[in-house]
This record gives sequence, structure tokens and C-alpha cells, in this order.
Amino acid sequence: MLLKREYGQEHPYWPLGPFKVRLPFIHFKWAIPETIQAMVMFVISLGMIPLLEQYLGVPYEVGLAFVVVCGIGFILPPLLGVPFIAGWITPAIPVVLLFIGQFEPGPEAIRAMVALQLMVTAIFLFMAVTRLGSKLVNNVPASIKAGILLGAGIAAISGEIVEGGRLYNTPISLGIGGLITLYVLFSLSFRDLAEKYRWARNIVAFGMVPGMLITMAIGWGVGEYSMPTVEWGIAAPDFAGIWAYLPFSIGAPPIELMVAAIPTAIIAYIIAFGDIVVGQTLLKRVDHLRPDEKIEVNIDRVHLITGLRNLMHSLLAPYPGLAGPLFTGGMATVTERYRYGRKTMDTIYSGTGVFWIVGFFALFLLPLVTFFRPVLPIALSITLLITGYLCIAVAVEQIKNATAMGVAGIMGVVLATHGAAWGLGIGLILYFLIEHRARGAREAEEQEPISVEDDMVVERDEEDAAHSRPATQ
Repeated sequence: MLLKREYGQEHPYWPLGPFKVRLPFIHFKWAIPETIQAMVMFVISLGMIPLLEQYLGVPYEVGLAFVVVCGIGFILPPLLGVPFIAGWITPAIPVVLLFIGQFEPGPEAIRAMVALQLMVTAIFLFMAVTRLGSKLVNNVPASIKAGILLGAGIAAISGEIVEGGRLYNTPISLGIGGLITLYVLFSLSFRDLAEKYRWARNIVAFGMVPGMLITMAIGWGVGEYSMPTVEWGIAAPDFAGIWAYLPFSIGAPPIELMVAAIPTAIIAYIIAFGDIVVGQTLLKRVDHLRPDEKIEVNIDRVHLITGLRNLMHSLLAPYPGLAGPLFTGGMATVTERYRYGRKTMDTIYSGTGVFWIVGFFALFLLPLVTFFRPVLPIALSITLLITGYLCIAVAVEQIKNATAMGVAGIMGVVLATHGAAWGLGIGLILYFLIEHRARGAREAEEQEPISVEDDMVVERDEEDAAHSRPATQ
């Protein structure tokens, strides 16, 4: 029996310690549009398999088992009281790859990945227990945050376009498809079309799906990707073989490796906290349009669940994507549909809850898995290109002056080329050497409304105005 919500109240739930349990068919209705989207968007999950093969030395079937573990983690947040569609810490992927890329694929790289994911787990759980998350990130200088985002964005894009990168190897399909995806998601002119025409709004509502499908069609058409061999039945991830690639078999990472992973873990956390802010912003944009439902975003619960998901990965499926709080593309499409009222989507949990439940079961549909298998690099490449664009755009928004831009720019380049430890170190040195000022001087500057150049303009305007006014007696 479906539990009903009183107007203006929080959606019904079962309390369970710090969690609020909501289950499909009991607490929320099944959502057909999210079902359709997830049947295509689940391929993004499969896009992690090439990285597992390349950097961790994991076979495809074991990689698919890793993805299934990740799928379980994706399902948990909306079922336990977080109104987000969960995802990876996508902007951190290039930084993570820089870290684990220093190690030989196989046990050595897996131990490095476990060390990093355990450090990420520790940070999230510590922030959840102490409730220090927002305080810490709010005190990180804007230039340092911008440098992290710039480094992640540069690494994401350069990794695709350099010799040997996916865009370099398949320029026609990924070039055209990437541009189409960027146009649909970020173009101001297409946004104008979406405001006028329903067909454009329908395309926007499906986020990355149109661009991905076009890229796949072009890739098959020009021969950059092989045609799929569709098989029927149920996919069989190698859960038996997964044991050989876990810390229980290859050994736990040593302490020095855990320490070496700390800078990358800190960067991943800061990026993930930015995702939490993005999730809150997406909900705020539509919350005032839906007075029938009170949506609670408990930051401590988000931290707790994200920490537990990373712990699960550390022990059962070390994952270069890490476990992040938000899948921005999916969340944007769900909130867009939510805004149109209770008849369209009764509760936000219908969209967020159904999305990855369907995506999880799609992992076992062999026809879909085999259909998308030849084009898995496309899903990862499109995701990284979009991530790179967003990271750079958001980084620029953080900057208030040329000095901060210089610090952020140098830090970003060092981070993208030499890894998190060097990037953070250089960024902090430059910040304290070049940008940092005494608090009194900084506050005095913030109170000044205009710059020296503006003062000169104002003085000239006043002189012109004085000449144009009649003389007084």
C-alpha cells in the first residue's frame, strides 16, 4: 500500500537510526520516464570498465562485477533519505588516474587504489561524525578550490585529446558527438530554443543521452568502433574471480602508501563537497515551485552514506571513480521533470529512487550490455569532456581578481601534470607567498566599491558633468 503525503510535509519514511528509509511501491510510485532514461544511461556505469582494465589490470568480467557493486551503492542514497541521484566523484577521476597511474597495473595499483579509497572513506566519515564538512570547505581559499577544479578540468580534457587518448584515436565520432552534447547541455542559443519549443525541451530533458546515441551511431557508421554482437540472456559478472583482486587476497596497502594517498583524497573530498552544493542548488531551483513537498537535504547523512559507499568499494571493488554524492546529469533531468507538479512526479524520491534501481537491473540484461560493449569508451569520454568543461567554468566563477587567477592557474597546471601532492603543495605556497594578506587589509579592500581605474573614470565623469551644468551665482 502506497503511503500518502500530507500537503506541505516531508514525504513519509521509516526511521532507522540516522537514516530515513523509503522503498518503491510502499513510499513512492514507480516512474516510467526515469525507467526509460536509465535503460540508456546505465552505460555510463559500464564506462568505468575500460579504466579498471587499463589501470588496475582487472579482466572485463571481473570489472563488470565491480560495476555491480557500484550499482548497489548508487541505489542506497535515495532509499536511505538522501534526495540525490548518486554518482562518481567524476571531476576527480583524472586526478585519481594520475595517482594510481604511478603503479604497475595489478596488485600494486589495486593496493594504491584501496589506500586512496580508504582515505576518502575516513574523510567522509570523520566529517559526518564531527559535522565539520561545511566549515572546512568554506575556509578553503577560493584560489585553491579554483586550482583544484582547473587541474581536474585540464587533466580530463588533455587526457582525451593527447596522442593515445580516446578523442585522438576516434576524432570523428567523439569530436562531433562531444560538440553536440556540449551544445545541447550548455549552449545559450539552444537554451533559447528550449524556452520556445517543446521538442527542444524534450531533448534537454534527456541530458547526455542524445549526444551519446549520436556519437555511437557515427562511430559505427565511420568504422571507428566495431559493430556489436548482441547476445541474449542474463549477464554473468565474475563474482567468483573478484576475490583475487581484493585486499583480502593481494594484501592491505602499507602505511606509507596510505599517507601518499592523502593529498589526492583531500582533493577528491573538496570536489565531492562541491557536488553536494550543486545538488542543493538543483533542488532549490524547483523546491519553491512544489509547496506540496518539503525536501530535506541533511548534509551529515550525505557524508555518512557516501563514506559507507567508499568503504564498501575499498573492501569489495576498488574504484577509480570513487563513490560520490551526485550524478549531475541525471539529477538535472529529474529535477526538471519534478518542477511540473505532483501529477508529473509525486515526490522527488520517485525520480531519484527509480533511476539507479533500473540502472542496476540493466547491468544484468545481456542484450543491452553486449550492445553497448564496443562503445564503452564513448560513455566515459563524453562524461570526462563534460566534466572538464564544467570544472573549468566553475573554477573561473570562483576567481575574483587577477592575483587569485594566477595562483589558481599555476596550481591547476602543476596538479594536472604532476599529481595532487605537487599541485596542492605549489598552490598553498603560492597562496601564502602571493595572495595572502592580513585580515584587516583584506576587509578594507572588500569595502572599497571601485578600483583605481574606476576612480579615474568617476573623476572624469564628474568633470564633464560640472562643465555641462550652468554656473551658479
